[in-house]
Amino acid sequence: MSVLRNDVPASLVVFLVAVPLSLGIAVASGAPIAAGLVAAVIGGVVAGAMGGSVVQVSGPAAGLALVVAELVHKFGWRVTCMITLLAGLLQLLLGLARVARAALGVSPAVVHGMLAGVGIVIALSQVHIVLGGKPQSSAVDNVLALPAQIVNHHGHAVLIGLLTVGVLLVWRRLPKVRVVPAPLAALLIAAVPAALLGCLTKVDLSGGFSSLQHPLLPQGEWFAVVSAVLLVALLAGVESLLTCVASDRMHSGPRANLDRELTAQGVANVISGACGGLPVAGVVVRTTTNVRAGARSRWSTVLHGVWILVFVTAFGWLIGLIPMEALAALLMFIGVQMVNLGHARNLRNHREMPIYFVTMAGVVVIGLAEGVAIGLGLAAMFALLRLTRVSVRARAADDGRWRIAVDGSLTFLAVPRLTKALAAVPSGAAVDLDLNIDFMDNAAFEALQAWRLEHERGGGTVDVDEVHSEWYVNAVSGTRTSQGKTHMRHDQWWLPWAHRRGSLDAASPSGAWQEPAHTDHADVSDRSDVPVGADARTAALGVAPVAGDAQADDDPALPGLMEGTREFQRRTAPLMRPLLHGMARRQAPTHLFIACADSRVVPNLITSSGPGDLFTTRNIGNLVPHATSAPPDESVTAAIEYAVGVLEVRTITVCGHSGCGAMAALLGTTPDLPGLRGWLRHGRPSLDRFRSFEESEGPLPDGGRLDLLCRINVMQQLDNLRTHPLVDDRVRSGRLELTGLYFDIGTARVHVLDEDGFVPVLERTATG
Repeated sequence: MSVLRNDVPASLVVFLVAVPLSLGIAVASGAPIAAGLVAAVIGGVVAGAMGGSVVQVSGPAAGLALVVAELVHKFGWRVTCMITLLAGLLQLLLGLARVARAALGVSPAVVHGMLAGVGIVIALSQVHIVLGGKPQSSAVDNVLALPAQIVNHHGHAVLIGLLTVGVLLVWRRLPKVRVVPAPLAALLIAAVPAALLGCLTKVDLSGGFSSLQHPLLPQGEWFAVVSAVLLVALLAGVESLLTCVASDRMHSGPRANLDRELTAQGVANVISGACGGLPVAGVVVRTTTNVRAGARSRWSTVLHGVWILVFVTAFGWLIGLIPMEALAALLMFIGVQMVNLGHARNLRNHREMPIYFVTMAGVVVIGLAEGVAIGLGLAAMFALLRLTRVSVRARAADDGRWRIAVDGSLTFLAVPRLTKALAAVPSGAAVDLDLNIDFMDNAAFEALQAWRLEHERGGGTVDVDEVHSEWYVNAVSGTRTSQGKTHMRHDQWWLPWAHRRGSLDAASPSGAWQEPAHTDHADVSDRSDVPVGADARTAALGVAPVAGDAQADDDPALPGLMEGTREFQRRTAPLMRPLLHGMARRQAPTHLFIACADSRVVPNLITSSGPGDLFTTRNIGNLVPHATSAPPDESVTAAIEYAVGVLEVRTITVCGHSGCGAMAALLGTTPDLPGLRGWLRHGRPSLDRFRSFEESEGPLPDGGRLDLLCRINVMQQLDNLRTHPLVDDRVRSGRLELTGLYFDIGTARVHVLDEDGFVPVLERTATG
């Protein structure tokens, strides 16, 4: 039913569009008129049935008209058919080798520029026919001869041409007649005055398909023939595959299989060349028409080819009524449309407009193959420049310390800029060198290493911090590095500020890792959360804490905060901006996460979550006041109500942690701070529950009492959550789940609460 309801009507619409376009492309190619119709039939039936896209329509393509015209002029039509056949064999082999996606590596700027250039050449040649004259041998000659053509040639041909173009321009603006495609309507309307005048050139389709000639092997010039085969195969294949990719954006059906599509295009071109037809390729205009007409399957494409075959066989004589001047006007109109400025505007955002216009100019002035080659070369040069682009910034801080930031790919091309920035650093200065690079060649390394050695001999210091893989470190140590560019590594974003600024001396001139100069090893051995005997590289990465805990005495908090903000803006914000842009209007978290305000507990870190995942509330002791507590606590209650009632979260998690200061205060003496003392009254139910446990199980060692209270506190807060009616109703109905977590800071291990108590997450995963 779907075929009858959707595909049959769509096939008729595509058929009406394909017939005039196929005739026009045959004329522009210098081929027999029937050759365009043969290619349309084979493209529809063969490529449609075998292709990798369910909606793509194949047939003679305007983008190949210029190539075919040159081949016909150089080799004759029968050899051109053999070139089409051989190009199809090549496409077939490439499709079977599954290399279709390699065609997508061609810059779209080159493809669009090529099509625009072909469109200009077609338009310039056909405008002479519209004016009653004959086209010249090249686009440049057509431009030079155009003034004389305009002055000297006026008459009925101009009238028919202008009438055809006028219909093409206004037809789509007439809503009641849109069912008839504009190209068909233009040719039919133009045929009326042509028949009345009786003096215009008509399309010659005498003999129909029987008039076609079979392919002929060339006599000599094999190098030129092989080049032509490669050109036709690649241009037709790339155009087909790009159209295939574009067709996936037009419908919601099955996605295209590019290798299958390329194989089908090869088979179609083999058959078309053998039958005396034009080269076949996927065509954007017909594919777009097919989708807009409501096609759902490949039956629409196949049937449109069948309709063309039936029409030419039964009603081919009607084609003889079409005036050549009308076809020329149609081709001129199509050629102008191929210069799509919308593509140029899209390319402008990626700074690829020069590639587009240079390719277009090369095709028009020199030739198709030469223009494409120039465009590909320019695209490769632009890509090389982008890959080797580097930014070097040097500035001095208020304390006299210099910061040099290098971003991009550090190659020999960047050495002059790098050495200029390094030369601005005064002798003896302390330098922070941030290498935000994804590649470093030997020339850049030698320049950087020579400057560092010289600077340190002069009494200066250089702290190197690499954001990407350690190109500089590996070069110093002689470690073999990857040949390719590397992705940004994220192994330092979680480090405290004091461990990131100045603590990573990436590599000494001798190649050995250096521990931070301000690290106090006595403090390290006294800390339970840092393994004793950690290797030098681990210490250099910042695991070993600085003296005085998380913040150095000479490093105030505010500069650390601002430096961290600047680091976010420079490194992280560009990566997150597309994601956050989509979240800017609303949030939709699935979890309410209630955690302690302890600075060592980072909810997004221990849950590997990102923006938009957790709705978080934090307080001293991760407490959830009882719903009936007096006076009530509106802060936590408001967060719960908003998360459950408005955001409709599915899970509420209470996360406690080891060494909680609030729980230690409950076990000992609460500090004489009125606000804190008032808040900790909400923790007394946890303390009472803990004491009941001790009375039944016996006293615990001092080291275990705090840990147990921290865990019991999580259980108590889950019970307190059920005292809130909104939460309790959702839990009873199965729309909300309560979860307890416990984070052991010293071992960096997360435990989850189940029926047997707290179980480490890794053990739970391994066993369950």
